[in-house]
Amino acid sequence: MKRSRVNQETFEHIRERALAQWEALSNSPKPRITIGTATCGRAAGALEVLNTIKEELAEKNIDAILSEVGCMGYCYAEPLVVITKPGFPPICYGYVTPGIASRLISDYILGDDPCLEFVLGALEENELIPTIFDQPRFQYEKRILLRHCGYIDPEDINQYIASGGYAALIKALEMAPQHVIAELKRSDLRGRGGAGFPTGEKWQICRDAPGTARYVICNADEGDPGAFMDRVILESDPHSVIEGMIIASYAIGAAKGYIYVRIEYPLAVARVETALRQAKELGLFGDDIMGSGFSFELEVMRGSGAFVCGEETALIASLEGRRGWPRHRPPFPATEGLRDQPTLINNVKTLASVPPIIGRGAEWYASIGPPTCRGTAVFALAGKVLNTGLVEVPMGTTLRQIIFEVGGGIPRGRKFKAVQIGGPSGGCLPESLLDLPIDFDSLTEAGAMMGSGGMVILDEDNCMVDTARYFLDFTRRESCGKCTFCRLGTAQMLDILEDITRGEGKPGDITLLQELAADIKEGALCGLGKTAPNPILTTLRYFREEYEAHIAEQRCPALVCPELIAYYILPEKCERSCDACVGTCPVDAIFTGKRGIKVIDQEKCVKCGSCLDSCPPQYSAVIKLSPLSLVPPSEPRPPDKNGNGESNY
Repeated sequence: MKRSRVNQETFEHIRERALAQWEALSNSPKPRITIGTATCGRAAGALEVLNTIKEELAEKNIDAILSEVGCMGYCYAEPLVVITKPGFPPICYGYVTPGIASRLISDYILGDDPCLEFVLGALEENELIPTIFDQPRFQYEKRILLRHCGYIDPEDINQYIASGGYAALIKALEMAPQHVIAELKRSDLRGRGGAGFPTGEKWQICRDAPGTARYVICNADEGDPGAFMDRVILESDPHSVIEGMIIASYAIGAAKGYIYVRIEYPLAVARVETALRQAKELGLFGDDIMGSGFSFELEVMRGSGAFVCGEETALIASLEGRRGWPRHRPPFPATEGLRDQPTLINNVKTLASVPPIIGRGAEWYASIGPPTCRGTAVFALAGKVLNTGLVEVPMGTTLRQIIFEVGGGIPRGRKFKAVQIGGPSGGCLPESLLDLPIDFDSLTEAGAMMGSGGMVILDEDNCMVDTARYFLDFTRRESCGKCTFCRLGTAQMLDILEDITRGEGKPGDITLLQELAADIKEGALCGLGKTAPNPILTTLRYFREEYEAHIAEQRCPALVCPELIAYYILPEKCERSCDACVGTCPVDAIFTGKRGIKVIDQEKCVKCGSCLDSCPPQYSAVIKLSPLSLVPPSEPRPPDKNGNGESNY
């Protein structure tokens, strides 16, 4: 492909118009209110808050600018509302309810009371309120992929362009395609979908492969439990992914591309389709992009939600209308993919990394992170951590810094136990590895993997055997069933784990699990099958004593596995006039003895824990024990039909 000649005047006109619109918006004398309505915000009630604000503005006849934005990453504090009022800095409010929203309109928009009790922080330096960026997390965060998320309207292309969007595309179109690939190589960008293969090298292989056509595919089939980075980027900054795809297509010589999104992401699909329509209207993709002579078509394809379709060959099969089954590799998709033609498949985060690299230069990007792993990593913090949500940190940041400094640590004063990183095919790393730097190689050496960026935090109340069982159950259910090792091997391992959590484990089970895991890793067809045993292998490596306690002592140290625990009420602590546990028991397993003391019928008890949760802390009469053999012999029997069985009370 020859070097393109871009019509700079056309893009400059588009950019100047976008900047003028943004300047008018920023300098407007009207109050400006933005609310995060990504999926996390909606789940927390953002749409109700939005409706309340609309009603309050209409009722009070207030002329204000109200717009929706994406996710800022502070999912723990949703719904988030940012108010920019002349004379005040932009202020971000968290945990906003419809009632708080009404206060903000009446007290702050109409008055001058900024309602400091609801403030998370200001978005720029000022003398009134500390900024969000003064928080400890921003000593570690470096936002590249998330730089626009929550700050611009994802359905307004002009805001993206005013923030520098599509300038990298124009720059790339003025370069020779090979020079674009060379820039990616110099940046040392590695694929953010989990494998960490060098992006520039992958582009080069696809460009050099013989074929009559070439394709670019964005893999947005994000299916890991606890992972939502790709969804947030597509919902909050879709143009960054689209721009990266157009640059990639120009570099490898593709004329057609697909964004493969799982059907469970309806908002992401809607916002991407809106972004595509707007970009095409401005001539930023389609025929003869900006007069360059380069044409590229792009469309959204919805996946049915099968986890295995995150594997690139299964994804291609799904795109072609076939069952989403992986196939043997080689040939790899880069040389023989969609319709047997060279196909470049990159993750959402990989493609979104391309515009800043081209725009700011490979040297800038390569200056971030350690020599073996450049750039930043985006993680979704979930589980037992105070500040759940998205974080973006330079590669090489330690687990401790992410979990305790950025994430705020473990809530309720509980003790950290492990972090499950890399999704269901990742691994569980213990407290002793908290100072492990985050990069592809270090995590692999520790038995885990980067994966797509899911990070589930576990505390002392989590059972590691049950955790391994949970993730293996997920991969077993999501197995496509094509290869025997994955189809039958994961099922066999799951059966063994379930026996262990029921107290039915046998002395040879640990050895058998290790042998099965080795066979599956060696013989499974695709990467998803090969990594399925990782949660078991890492929990055996770092928490073997919990397996041994379950098997040898029929005891769950974390008091989690239902068959190995029991709930009892201590007579000396039970308050006779309190019926909290009786009222909350879903199966009527709690009865009252002759002296008013509550008793649990162990045959009826379903181990739900509602009695423990409902018992007032000043009494703390309900306890949880394991194993059952250590239960005090004085436990009374429930009364029979003749009233017998409560003589101890």
